[in-house]
Amino acid sequence: MGIKDENEPDFAGGKGAPPEVKEADFSTKSSPNLEIIMDFSLTLSVQLGKSSRNLKEVRGIRPGAVLELDRFISEPVDILINNRLIAQGEVVIVGEHFGIKIKHIINPIERVRKLG
Repeated sequence: MGIKDENEPDFAGGKGAPPEVKEADFSTKSSPNLEIIMDFSLTLSVQLGKSSRNLKEVRGIRPGAVLELDRFISEPVDILINNRLIAQGEVVIVGEHFGIKIKHIINPIERVRKLG
């Protein structure tokens, strides 16, 4: 059993009040140390689907080949940062380019569940 400071509030015993829990503020205005990491380079990628092939099949891939993936066209695509799933979205056309409209951001608890 440790030594307790008499001035320290005893939350379990009912003396004092627990400290107020505030939502984290990630704006650079209130967190000057956050500015240090803002220029870190991350790899963002979008995964349309997967396909397993043996080496012989991979060596046989030529221009014009069609590779079937494990997803239907109506299913969301995965958005990854540094190979970790962070969101899902749908493919859209933006002018003459493809884009991804984010439909769902994975919360940290879901990310851990998907790892198992």
